[in-house]
Amino acid sequence: MSDLLPQTFPDPDARDRFYMAAALEEARLAEAAGEVPVGAVVVWNDRIIARGHNLPIRSMDPSAHAEMQALRAAAQVLGNYRMPECELYVTLEPCAMCSGAILHARLRHVVFGATDPKTGAAGSVVDLFAQATLNHQTTVARGVMADECGQMLRDFFGARRRAQKSARVKIAAPDSGAEN
Repeated sequence: MSDLLPQTFPDPDARDRFYMAAALEEARLAEAAGEVPVGAVVVWNDRIIARGHNLPIRSMDPSAHAEMQALRAAAQVLGNYRMPECELYVTLEPCAMCSGAILHARLRHVVFGATDPKTGAAGSVVDLFAQATLNHQTTVARGVMADECGQMLRDFFGARRRAQKSARVKIAAPDSGAEN
């Protein structure tokens, strides 16, 4: 599996873009499944060891966010739920649930793309990672490939709104073939 091959990068920005591009691939899988397009990858020693994308609708599991899927898979690969040498790349700012799981897993670093002004728990609504009283500190990098990550979400929700509007118009429109 090519994910397991160590990568080398000319600079830290290229590294972050490489792993965020992999998270965007996962987001596309979520979108293809009818889920909100959010994807995540867990990196250990410059290798992607786990991938995840949103699956709460399909799995009927409110905890099946991309981050949670990737963390569960990484724990299986490592044989431990604690991952202090790992990093998580995710296309959308983690929510409170995912931020809590990241902190409990003791990840070293989180990189996210788009901010989430409604439920973001890495600075947008609250910042769980800035709580100095917690027993573990995870560093956060914000805005990596934010335009691409945000555009995917805007396109998804725009298409969903258009489809809902079209469905309402069809329901409200009289049947053109009706007899008088």
